[in-house]
Amino acid sequence: MTGNEESAFEPPAPLPIRRLQESLINRIAAGEIIHRPASALKELLENSLDAGATSIRVVVKDGGLKLLQIQDNGCGIRKTDLPILAERFTTSKLSSFSDLSRLTTYGFRGEALASISHVAHLSVVTKTRSEVCAYKAQYSDGRLVPSQAGHTPDPKPCAGNDGTIITIEDLFFNIPTRLSALRNTSDEYSRILDVITKYAIHNPKVSFSCKKAGSGTPEISTPSGSTTPQTIGMLYGHTVTKEILHADIVSPDNTKADETWSAQAYFTSANYQAKKTIFLLFINHRLVESTRLKRALEGLYTGILPKGASPFIYLSLEIHPRAVDVNVHPTKKEVHFLNEDVITERICDSVQDILAEKNSSRTFEYQTLLTGGIAEQPSTSDKKRKGKERERESDAEVEENGLGSKQEPRKVYSHQKVRTSLQDRTLDSMFPVIDPSQIADLAGSEKTSKSSGVPGTPVTPAVASRYREITESDCNLTSVNALRRVLVKKRHKSLTEILEKHIFVGIVDLDRCLSLVQHSTKLYLVNHGALAEELFYQLGLRQFGDMNRLKLDPSPPLRRLIEIAVEAEETEGHTSLSKPQIVERIHKILFEKREMLSDYFSMDISSTGLVESLPLLLRGYTPNLDKLPHFLMRLGPQVNWISELECFETFLRELAYFYIPGPLATDGSVAKELSEESVAEKAEKWQIQHVLFPAMRRYLVAPKTLLDRDDVVQVADLPELYKVFERC
Repeated sequence: MTGNEESAFEPPAPLPIRRLQESLINRIAAGEIIHRPASALKELLENSLDAGATSIRVVVKDGGLKLLQIQDNGCGIRKTDLPILAERFTTSKLSSFSDLSRLTTYGFRGEALASISHVAHLSVVTKTRSEVCAYKAQYSDGRLVPSQAGHTPDPKPCAGNDGTIITIEDLFFNIPTRLSALRNTSDEYSRILDVITKYAIHNPKVSFSCKKAGSGTPEISTPSGSTTPQTIGMLYGHTVTKEILHADIVSPDNTKADETWSAQAYFTSANYQAKKTIFLLFINHRLVESTRLKRALEGLYTGILPKGASPFIYLSLEIHPRAVDVNVHPTKKEVHFLNEDVITERICDSVQDILAEKNSSRTFEYQTLLTGGIAEQPSTSDKKRKGKERERESDAEVEENGLGSKQEPRKVYSHQKVRTSLQDRTLDSMFPVIDPSQIADLAGSEKTSKSSGVPGTPVTPAVASRYREITESDCNLTSVNALRRVLVKKRHKSLTEILEKHIFVGIVDLDRCLSLVQHSTKLYLVNHGALAEELFYQLGLRQFGDMNRLKLDPSPPLRRLIEIAVEAEETEGHTSLSKPQIVERIHKILFEKREMLSDYFSMDISSTGLVESLPLLLRGYTPNLDKLPHFLMRLGPQVNWISELECFETFLRELAYFYIPGPLATDGSVAKELSEESVAEKAEKWQIQHVLFPAMRRYLVAPKTLLDRDDVVQVADLPELYKVFERC
């Protein structure tokens, strides 16, 4: 290469180094913190929990891209702090670098709201308990901005409750590349639900709810004051809860004072199998990830679960703050801590010991190999059309073969036969069916239902009344019609058809509310308690404003019933109110709403405070009045008395919960004369078989949530059983 050629490849001149504009710096930093709507929600949830909130409500539109609103009842933000609220590195959690070693809060860098304000339209409504009104402020690029042109950017006084409402609109409106990558709003909404689910399990004392904008029913709703297993059951279903195991693990006694740790683990036994591992890890109450810890725990199950099956694990690890470095990831997704190997090994050993102790043998409630999903089936008209097409094809084959007449019908094999039919005449149908709860009447003693110290009402025979049609009431309320439309929209076609045409097989477990029903050649295990709750909710909505009355004679006092329920509850640590104050507050609410309760729900409370009647949702079915005090107590905190739609829905849900089958009180001497099985159990089984399931067949519009919670599970299919027997 010549000298001239070398000079042709001279390196380019160095470009000047410039200082980036502050707006560009902030937008780059915001992209590191806020990846998607779920990450913005995570930051806001942590702020609400740091503020001591006991109720957190989330509203989402278009997967959080159009709207993401979070409301809490925490301590609020002072008006004087609002001007710098959305500036970078403004925080109430730190004052010096040494505070990082004593950190117990979720947030500390003060970048969440600042980052959001650079990529979305941010508004805040907040009120502290000491201020007389709330204040509203709007932010853009970390600074206060006026809500309207010509107005000042200062926070404006407004009406509001104690706490904070943060509203994010048009997320990533100024980052089109990021926005175009997040067009799948349903996926983003699923991520939001996942974040709320995890924080709800870790904070069972806090009430969480999440719903789409414009929807009356939340997708997630947890009550305050729950326990961790209860919350796991509400969010992940009964299948997980019944197989959950618990372990409390602590550091060894010889551990240094600043390296101590403790852990709480909830994990499933060998009887639970999922397609994908569900692993929830919180370290010092932060939702984090640890691939090493996850793989170590998954390895414990390889020897006890079938190939491809995975467990559910929730682990809360608390480590001395000096042993944890929280400042290693912009979104706090990861943390570093000392003695990671030792802690992982001790946790795995403890979990393995409990698994070995509790799972010496595996039990099977149903054959999972035969379990099939209930998918949407073709409609009846489609089946008829396809049947006619098959007949025409058969006729064409006959003509082509030159045969003068059709061939004889195909043989129906044993595994294709339906063993029972609704059209078959049974021996029982030729005799009147008597409710076992009426046997005491036949013996000459008056049969009444009794609540805790409260006389009840005679139980009405259900032989003739169960065939009466329950018509839909004529109601012009927009909220009621909206709730009725939701039922139709959420109807699962195949499941509804199964329940409409099922054959009742029998009750498997009365205490666990399990029964067997048959449809066609398939056998299903159903939770009749969950089905009954949905049925009674729909019956209450169907008869809204025109319900029959269940008279209580004598009428018990409302205040005394509430006192019975409150005295049985453990309220210490859950509320600052005393038990008499709780009773007074609930009594005041119900007494003030007695006219509305009478008009809409046929629940009569006299001017002297006596409960004179209850709504009768299904003739021939009497609810267990032992649950009446608990039902009245729950109406206070569990019903949303502010919003009309939510008020009607939550009241009907509580009423349906009250109507779930439960054992009836009876005289033990009569039971001994009849059989070893008590009259109460006979009466309950009779009501389930002869009243509840026929009503489900007639009125229940089955939603898909019954399948999601495993309340209806296919346990056997006759053709598949024949295949198994043929291999034997």
